[in-house]
Amino acid sequence: MVETLIESERKTPVAADCDICVIGGSATGVFAAVAAARLGADVVLIEKNGFFGGIATAGLVNIWHSLHNTTQEQQIVAGLTQEVLDRLKRRSAVAFGPTDFTYAILNTAELAIELDELVREAGVRPYLDCRFVLPITEEGRLLAAVVEDKTGRRAIRAHYFIDATGDGDLLARAGLPCTKREDLQPPTACAAIYGLEAIRELAPSFNLEEAVFDERFAEALPRGFLWASQMTGVPGISMVYGTRVNGADCSDADQLTQAEMEARRQVRALLDILRRHVPGGDRVALVTLSSSIGIRETRHAECLYTLTEDDVLGGARFADAIANGSYPVDIHHSGQPGVTFRFLDGTEEHRVPGRPPVKRRWRPELPARPTFWQIPYRALVPQGSRNVLVAGRLVSADRGAYGAIRVMISCNQTGQAAGVASYLALQSSAPVGAVDPAVLRNVLGQQGAAIV
Repeated sequence: MVETLIESERKTPVAADCDICVIGGSATGVFAAVAAARLGADVVLIEKNGFFGGIATAGLVNIWHSLHNTTQEQQIVAGLTQEVLDRLKRRSAVAFGPTDFTYAILNTAELAIELDELVREAGVRPYLDCRFVLPITEEGRLLAAVVEDKTGRRAIRAHYFIDATGDGDLLARAGLPCTKREDLQPPTACAAIYGLEAIRELAPSFNLEEAVFDERFAEALPRGFLWASQMTGVPGISMVYGTRVNGADCSDADQLTQAEMEARRQVRALLDILRRHVPGGDRVALVTLSSSIGIRETRHAECLYTLTEDDVLGGARFADAIANGSYPVDIHHSGQPGVTFRFLDGTEEHRVPGRPPVKRRWRPELPARPTFWQIPYRALVPQGSRNVLVAGRLVSADRGAYGAIRVMISCNQTGQAAGVASYLALQSSAPVGAVDPAVLRNVLGQQGAAIV
């Protein structure tokens, strides 16, 4: 039994009254806030870090997949995502490249500053270095979010709220329905490393993935998945994603603490492998660590609709679609090595470092294969919610569908959609579930989103 203490009753000052309060300042949350503010709403944006961008900036995950369908013939993502990429391009802070699916590689430090500019220009009221603590509700409606920052304990009162925390902190504490799977995808911490190109000059056959998972080395990392790319605009520095913390539920504070420390231990182990076992490894240097671990999965909202793997891989179309994507189902396994990819063309690959990929067809060849999938607005509306929407990783999806929609470029779109939907609900003082999807899609289109 957990021992408890009784806190004294307190009065909490109201720091702000606003139309819409967005909790979580990743690109998802910023896009939600900016989309609503550009329509005329008074918006407050709360972020626990001292900068915006979430996993892209604090986590150093510098890749957005992809603006186009699988054949590259149709642009299916635009809106604020495209606007930010255009702004970064003017600063030589983004590069593009093809793989199994095209991607944009971002300079995430420049991204953090660009998100500041978006927030300022839109007139959003930002609260940085500010943590959401608890909700204040009345008769099933959220009235205020209590936060704590350097000033102390304060409240933000709003008519509508958007949970863009990724972990459903607002949702869970407000008593709205959410679930958590037992086989959570494991988190990863990223690092910026200098000197990998110098190793390749000495040993052209050098393979970073083979080295760090080589079980002959005592320092070998858990056999998960590794990806690396040069940092855009900074020659010689690579962003490396290779750590894996199995079995960690990062919505639990104690497990999050241990996962953060274990991931950093693995980064050091990776460096030790290079320095001790690889020719030229003495040239390698750790430039910076992510300031927070990259969390793939914790809570999921239970919404009016749950997107399924069949929806995604079958390219289902929805009358209330507010986001599109072509990223494959991508499941990082907890408790077993590697990653499973399921593609829209009906093929599947299980990739384990150091082993040949296992390929098969999970579906017979179709006369006309789907080239992208969609997310419906209903998957952003929690069951029983009157004035709370979710965005980003919280979107309601089964295990397979979630493996595709959890990437940032999809989360970005759900953020913009949640911001517009909150504004539309505000205009008529309606529950969030009563927003007209046709009107929502029309306004998103006016904001430059790809509506197909």
